[in-house]
Amino acid sequence: MFSLNPNTRVFLRPGVTDMRMGFNGLFGLVEQVLGKDPTSGHLFVFCNRSRNRLKVLFWDGSGLWVCAKRLESGRYSWPQDGDVSLELSNAQLTMLLDGIELDRAHPKNWYRKAV
Repeated sequence: MFSLNPNTRVFLRPGVTDMRMGFNGLFGLVEQVLGKDPTSGHLFVFCNRSRNRLKVLFWDGSGLWVCAKRLESGRYSWPQDGDVSLELSNAQLTMLLDGIELDRAHPKNWYRKAV
């Protein structure tokens, strides 16, 4: 299993990724398109055209993980244009996976006030 720590960086690829890609396809995409090292221990996140499936590529030191998530309803808030890759914080990744639209979220709304 993998865990996020403060040193783990999260890279998101904007636009569409073919979800038929497996380990080798995503590994090559990270190297050639994103220009990053897939064995760095960082997370690389991809989304399909209909924005209801995500894949995450992760190297744990002994091998690759490919994790997938499919939404039963709704769509991910996913940037369609932009740079080759975007970097997210661990909190932003958690919000993205929970279905929160990052472009509409404001830091002041990320916490609950103590009562």
